[in-house]
Amino acid sequence: MRTDPNVRPPIVPGAAASRSLELDPPDRSTPQTARSGGWTTPAGRLRVAVIHDWLYVLGGAERVLQGILRCFPGADVHCLFDILPPSDRRWIGFESSKTSFMQKMPGLRRRHRLYLPLMPLAIEQFDLSRYDLVISSSYAVAKGVITGPDQLHISYVHSPMRYAWDLQHQYLRESGFDRGLRGMAARCLLHFMRIWDSRTANGVDEHVANSHFVERRIRKLYGRRAAVIHPPVSVRDMLPVCAKGRFFLTASRLVAYKNTRAIVEAFRELPEEHLLVAGSGPELARLKSIAGPNVTFLGFVDDAELARLMTTARAFIFASEEDFGIVVAEAQGRGTPVIALGRGGAREIVVAEGAWPTGLFFAEPTAAAIIAAIDEFRDREAEFTPANCHRNALRFAEARFDLEFSAFVGARVAKFRDEVAARSPALVSFNVQENRLHAAAE
Repeated sequence: MRTDPNVRPPIVPGAAASRSLELDPPDRSTPQTARSGGWTTPAGRLRVAVIHDWLYVLGGAERVLQGILRCFPGADVHCLFDILPPSDRRWIGFESSKTSFMQKMPGLRRRHRLYLPLMPLAIEQFDLSRYDLVISSSYAVAKGVITGPDQLHISYVHSPMRYAWDLQHQYLRESGFDRGLRGMAARCLLHFMRIWDSRTANGVDEHVANSHFVERRIRKLYGRRAAVIHPPVSVRDMLPVCAKGRFFLTASRLVAYKNTRAIVEAFRELPEEHLLVAGSGPELARLKSIAGPNVTFLGFVDDAELARLMTTARAFIFASEEDFGIVVAEAQGRGTPVIALGRGGAREIVVAEGAWPTGLFFAEPTAAAIIAAIDEFRDREAEFTPANCHRNALRFAEARFDLEFSAFVGARVAKFRDEVAARSPALVSFNVQENRLHAAAE
């Protein structure tokens, strides 16, 4: 359905500008992005709010936020709390954010998860009534913002709250809340969070998942379909040229669910091989206590050093079940094959079959399974060429995300405009009569 170009938008007191959303003709030099002419309504430029859960470190979700803001420069950013330094905000693409009452809570950097009971209330307090388009970037509660019937809400879901759903029992064990009165209170809280999470899924007009794995979880938990747009990954157009070293690499935050322990235990049985572990976290001391002399812990490394390590590693080892796994795609973009746990988003990144493989999988996050995978890798190492790895990673490049996300939002904005017009036939009829009278008067 197309609106009649001769029909002017109705003048209705109090009507939301989003009743008739229009897209400016795109500038072909930068196709399908918000920079390419702007997103507008009859009342002016489309008013866009971007909602992110919270901002305290730069991770994969923040790279997606950066991509969304590339598509919608100037959008207002809202989050529960924001304790990033100004340089990190500028890297993402904004100068300041609008925060909730949680911004004043003490100990946010280390203990923000203790405020989980307050998060649904806090996210619902944002007044977004002035915006035409609301985009939530959600892995916890961001999708729970309240929007009206004449506002379009698109939610990019990094993951439903895994600690409230399929990872509940692991979360309770690792937090020490799996028994006693504290455990009972935690289970009651997570029960409430599941109810709230399911209910707020109905307030989203369009879900976007970061992987097919997350799309299946959205379908199972919310009963909703979701488009799949993989996160943006920093991949150079040209393959970096660098000699490979003789070491294997893993990089992650050192927490239990990343399964770095299994990797370290595997290399304890492979004394002839060398493993570098990049990252820090609460598991560091325990991992050092079980590691052999052939394992080197690097602690935190910056992006430039991590890129160099990825480029020169024989292979990158990844033992976590992640919703996507940006670091896996980054390693491939540096021309490095990946040995990964065959679950979650990694299965959508690594090519393990066919004429141009870029890595292989192991079935369980155990030392024995990883040792078997490394043995297979050594037998087939020549098959996993840097060129194939890099070519595969280009599927996830930032420019691809910008085009896909902008095109998706543009199509949904146009569809939403037509649906709102169809729901308001009286307004359309009134508008036609008004234009006819105006033409007769002239």
